[in-house]
Amino acid sequence: MKKILYPFIILLLISNLSCSIFQTISNIGRLKFKLGNVRDFSLSGISVSYKSKLSDFNALDLLKLSSSFAQGNFPVSFILNVEAVNPNDGTGGYPSTNATLKSFAWRLLLDNKETISGNISQPVTIPGTGQAEIIPLQINMDLLSFFRDRGYESLINLALNLGGNGGSASQITLYAKPVISTMLGDLAYPQELKIVDFEFTKD
Repeated sequence: MKKILYPFIILLLISNLSCSIFQTISNIGRLKFKLGNVRDFSLSGISVSYKSKLSDFNALDLLKLSSSFAQGNFPVSFILNVEAVNPNDGTGGYPSTNATLKSFAWRLLLDNKETISGNISQPVTIPGTGQAEIIPLQINMDLLSFFRDRGYESLINLALNLGGNGGSASQITLYAKPVISTMLGDLAYPQELKIVDFEFTKD
């Protein structure tokens, strides 16, 4: 009887372990993302933080901005914070497990206009706590390369809406294709995720 029972117990343990591993990987593969805030926004090297309108710039800043625009370049630099949540937080009978974001190939839309693309420079660990982890994306681009049809004040207002006083990521859409490292190898999302600022991506 024991000879029959032991293989059965071992098989049952292996089956339960396999289910646990599968569920853990399945949970890791359901990372959720949302756009957070925009910070350290500068236009032509001039900070737009704490500014909400054109008249908030001093005369020297306005001279530099108008000169830059006239020369055909309007460079912006800012950090876009992406919030990531790992659902593998230990609830549901499975252990809490950190997720390693190995790759995060992204492309950026500003005001529904596709602009630049990029990726994270190194892996990011998303703790299995159920709380949001920040992934900072450094954005550097020339607004005039993508918005030739807009005027001087229109582009300044866009910069202010994004990174000025009361600015937000509401005019930003990010498309990304995450790759997650797991105990069984890399797990690539089958398609891009659309990431916005008002809700987390769905499973």
